[in-house]
Amino acid sequence: MIRARRAILYGLAAVLLWSTVATAFKLSLRHLRPLPLLLWSSIVSTLALLALLTARRQLGQLARFSGRDWLRSAVYGLINPFAYYAVLFAAYDRLPAQEAQPLNYTWAITLALLSVPLLGQRLRLRTLAALLVSYGGVVVIATRGDLTGLRFADPLGVGLALGSTGLWALYWILNTRDTREPVAALAANFLCGTVYILGATALSGGLAWPPAAGLAGALWVGCFEMGLTFVLWGAALKLTDSAARVSNLIFLSPFLSLVLIHVVLGEAIRPSTGVGLVLIVGGLLIQGWGGEGDAGGAPSRSEVSP
Repeated sequence: MIRARRAILYGLAAVLLWSTVATAFKLSLRHLRPLPLLLWSSIVSTLALLALLTARRQLGQLARFSGRDWLRSAVYGLINPFAYYAVLFAAYDRLPAQEAQPLNYTWAITLALLSVPLLGQRLRLRTLAALLVSYGGVVVIATRGDLTGLRFADPLGVGLALGSTGLWALYWILNTRDTREPVAALAANFLCGTVYILGATALSGGLAWPPAAGLAGALWVGCFEMGLTFVLWGAALKLTDSAARVSNLIFLSPFLSLVLIHVVLGEAIRPSTGVGLVLIVGGLLIQGWGGEGDAGGAPSRSEVSP
C-alpha cells in the first residue's frame, strides 16, 4: 500500500511538473530566442543528469561505454535534444501556447504510424480511428474552429509543431534498440546533443550570457522538461503494481497545462482549443485500447520514458 501511494505521488508530481512546461516555454521565449534557450536548457539538463548519476554512484558507466555506444549517443543526441527541441521551440515561438501544446501531444499517434515501416508493426483499424479523431482535433485547433474555410492561422507554426512529433517518435523508436542503463544513456545523448546545439548557436550569433529571467526559464525547462521529471516518472512506474493506473495520470497534463496557460500567460482559451484537445486526447485513448504487438498498441510517452 505504501509503495502504491508513493507511486501515485511520484506520478502526480511528474504530471504537475510537465503541466508547467508549455507556460515555461512561452515565458522563456520572451527573453531568449529558441536556440539560446535550447542551449542553456540542455546544459542545465545535462548537468542535472550527471549529478543524478554521481549521486547514484553510476557516473562510471559513461567511462565504460564503448565507441559504438558513444556513436549511438551521437546519433540520438542529434535528434534529441538538438533537432526535436529546436523545432519545438520554434513552434512555440510562433504559436500561442494553447495551440502548440495540444498539437505536440499527437506524437503518440505519429509513433504508431512510424512503427509500421520502422518496426514492422501492423496498422490496425483502432489506430486508423485514433488517427482520424486526433488529427480532427489538430484541424480544429489549427483553423481555430474555421472548419468551413479551412484557413490555417499559422501554417508554418503548425507544421513545426507536428514535425516535432515525428522527431520525438523517431527518437523513442530508436531507443527500443538501446540496452544501456536509461539515465546514463540519456546523459550521454544530452552530452552529444549539447555539442551540436553549442555549434548551431555559435553559428547563428546567439552566444551570449542570458538575462536573469531567461536563465531562470532555462533552469526550469532543463530540469523539469528535458531530464529529471522522466526519472521521477520512471520511479513511479517501478513502484506501482499497475502501470496502467499510473500511466493514465498523464492525460491530466494537457488540461492542467491549459489552466496555467490561461492564468499565468493570460491567454484566453478559445472554444476550438478545448474541442481540439478533447479530440486529440480521445484519439490517444482509442489508440491505447486493445493489445500489444501492433501499431495500435504503440507505447505512450509514459511507457517509453526512461
